[in-house]
Amino acid sequence: MKILVIGSGGREHALAWRLAKASKAQKVFVAPGNGGTDAAPHLQNVPITDPAELADFVEREAIGLTVVGPEAPLAAGVVDLFRARGLKVFGPTKAAAQLESSKDFAKSFMARHNIPTARYQTFTDPVQAHAYIDREGAPIVVKADGLAAGKGVVVAATAQQAHEAVDAMLGDGKLGAAGARVVIEECLEGEEASFIVLCDGRHVLPLATSQDHKRLKDNDEGPNTGGMGAYSPAPVVTPELHGRIMREVIWPTIHGMAKDGIPFTGFLYAGLMIGPQGPKVLEYNCRMGDPETQPIMMRIKSDLLEVFEHAVAGTLDQANIDWDRRCALGVVMASHGYPDAPRTGDPIHGLPAETADSMVFHAGTAADGGVIKTAGGRVLCVTVLADSIRLAQQRAYDVLQSIHFDGAQYRRDIGWRALARRSIGHEPVSS
Repeated sequence: MKILVIGSGGREHALAWRLAKASKAQKVFVAPGNGGTDAAPHLQNVPITDPAELADFVEREAIGLTVVGPEAPLAAGVVDLFRARGLKVFGPTKAAAQLESSKDFAKSFMARHNIPTARYQTFTDPVQAHAYIDREGAPIVVKADGLAAGKGVVVAATAQQAHEAVDAMLGDGKLGAAGARVVIEECLEGEEASFIVLCDGRHVLPLATSQDHKRLKDNDEGPNTGGMGAYSPAPVVTPELHGRIMREVIWPTIHGMAKDGIPFTGFLYAGLMIGPQGPKVLEYNCRMGDPETQPIMMRIKSDLLEVFEHAVAGTLDQANIDWDRRCALGVVMASHGYPDAPRTGDPIHGLPAETADSMVFHAGTAADGGVIKTAGGRVLCVTVLADSIRLAQQRAYDVLQSIHFDGAQYRRDIGWRALARRSIGHEPVSS
């Protein structure tokens, strides 16, 4: 079977890499792909981003399955277009993708279906938004309603920072249409975790638990980023908490979307804050997380194509994933100036070959005359398998030492939360 993965990041490289190992995989195309997928002998880049042209390509190549990676094409309705043309595609419809593309839609949905989340209000009038901040005080969170490429959330430690965020979104229009409406919500305390499942509209198959590090610098300092590293499993998600998340978040979401006439298919990612009162939803994503995908894909031992085939057929209850018992950890290498002004065009040297327990997934890279160069903010994710988080951490940084590009940034403490929990007696769960 021929397969298409839509996207160009590390998430898409990892998905394509795992799908290419499926027994029935004849060819895996990646559109538009990156320098890593371009160099892989089992993958082929396709320089197309327009949804209609992609559908034409799928028909022309007789591609049997398309998996959509990033949020933008989902919000634009690529799944609706493919289905209208009778093409098999895994992902949510445009209406269902509003869980991610509109913060106000998601918060209203959660309130309607009693899904635990932070208190909030939505505003289009900056005067009313400022008044709300004055009443509530800080810390407080200001979110652009629409998709803002990871730049639409401000966790304001002071009221002044919150006021500035409102001015930037509603006043200055720096985020365009995405910031024409803002959601302001209480700042939850606790530990964040990523909980990702596959959905076929009725059935759910949970993926291995994972946790990422959002801040740019060690000790969770510096600005928020798209993610500077991740690991799986996440010890914070105990077996008991796993069951509670399924009961209180995942199933109510799936049943609520069906009740609202918008069955959810695709990846459902619940970004959770695990606090004293249990799990609360910080946000929904309608695709896999990045960089969480990379460690998760490293741990899959099953044929992932078979799982996706069940998902598009509505028989996900018949699917199962066999997980490697080992831990996986990925360290992101970012470009100079990331996240505010990433520099591109720096040659990358010393990229190691894939081994049985290590893989360097590409994100912001491009091939230029046979040389791989930086082409985005997050450039690479050095991902390894090992018998423990500590060993995986050590191994990842060993592999990373051979890689060089000017201005490279990376954290040196990926996995510290898991190690801290183990040091006080918390054991990781198996998945």
